[in-house]
Amino acid sequence: MVFLWAQNESHPVNPKAFSSLQLKSPMLKNLASLGYVEMTPVQAHSLPLILAGKDVIAKAKTGSGKTAAFGIGLLTHLEASSLRVQALVLCPTRELADQVGRELRRLARYTDNIKILTVCGGVPFGPQRGSLEHGAHVVVGTPGRLLDHLRRGSIDLSALRTLVLDEADRMLDMGFQEEISALIAALPPMRQTLLFSATYPESIAAMSAAIQHEPAEVSVDETHDEGSIEQVFYVVEREQRTEAVVRILGHYCPESTLIFCNTRVECQDVADALVSRGFAALAIHGDMEQRERDQVLVRFANRSASVLVATDVAARGLDIKELPAVIIYELSRNSEIHTHRIGRTGRAGEQGLAVSLVTLRETRLITAIEDALGSSIARGDLAALQAATVRPPAPPMVTLCIDGGRKNKLRPGDILGALTGEAGIAGSEVGRIDIFDSHAYVAIARQSVEQALACLGRNRIKGRYFRVRRSG
Repeated sequence: MVFLWAQNESHPVNPKAFSSLQLKSPMLKNLASLGYVEMTPVQAHSLPLILAGKDVIAKAKTGSGKTAAFGIGLLTHLEASSLRVQALVLCPTRELADQVGRELRRLARYTDNIKILTVCGGVPFGPQRGSLEHGAHVVVGTPGRLLDHLRRGSIDLSALRTLVLDEADRMLDMGFQEEISALIAALPPMRQTLLFSATYPESIAAMSAAIQHEPAEVSVDETHDEGSIEQVFYVVEREQRTEAVVRILGHYCPESTLIFCNTRVECQDVADALVSRGFAALAIHGDMEQRERDQVLVRFANRSASVLVATDVAARGLDIKELPAVIIYELSRNSEIHTHRIGRTGRAGEQGLAVSLVTLRETRLITAIEDALGSSIARGDLAALQAATVRPPAPPMVTLCIDGGRKNKLRPGDILGALTGEAGIAGSEVGRIDIFDSHAYVAIARQSVEQALACLGRNRIKGRYFRVRRSG
């Protein structure tokens, strides 16, 4: 590793360390407490530019650390004493907006009096308007709902300093061009604009030219070790795809699997078929209410469900660090989307499996995908797979839902303390804890679920009783 020697210092400075940046002490302490020691490539390349106030256009995939890159930058530039919207983050989906909002709150933990609001569709308009009237420093949301607030006069963007477009390519794919343009027209021209995109088509170049001033360009390739993803094509008839998925899952037995479908109807049909065969499968698509979508994502992320069936839009922004397998139920017509799909597995040095179901009529698509990847992909034989004959194993964790959340001042530590204290449950049997405005979710090892339910049902948390039940 190469080190730079700092002036008037007797110790070398690691150029990848967050401490090498001109960050305030509370931010550095918080980053250390979160385990953020060295910057990822996208952070190392973009953060110095962002902190210097420059416009940046960055090409980076989901999972590259881009949220912390723009998050640290916009939080550093905030003036805490002014309770006006100083930073706006646009996201393509509610799930990504919620994830970004949570990450920004984590990054702002040691910075006093910073208010961050998430503003998306799918929830009542009135409470959002009330929260905006009380003021906020940072607003994260989807273009459609934010434009509604702007037109109704419930959000004031005249003091904005930083605009972030996260996954800008997906926002354009979803048809948000007009909404984004209308929002930007209402912003001060003197601002910092940060544009993050997984791909860099001509439409993104055109958007950058229209809304940014002499942007610095940052490009970070997908961080997969060579050979970390095993790819296989299985040739099937269209009507045999669901049975093929069952056979593949039974043979490989991955602990977690993300299945990509091209339509909402397909997602639900595949998930229902897998559930009927004993798999702990869930679907996520645009026809679901926001709270139901939250539950699905939480249960999959905390290993309470083994299979998630999703469209590309719904899968954007999934906060899943370890994903052993991806199954492409139906090929995308876009080879770049295929690359993005398989890129969800095999991260952080882990081995991944990417299985694609193809028909004999899709020869051209297969060729395009192999050309884009620069290598041929193995063809598998479904008949040769040794499918399991026993019922699929239950997921290792169970999710409990608590009818209290951020508005009740609940914190993860309060829930963890109740479980490991009064209940006597080992900390190793308590998994991920997610706090939302009115609800909280905690993953419990299957063998300790009844003990956890009994404890949380009869004991107070922060001085009051909360209803607790299994999620799903």
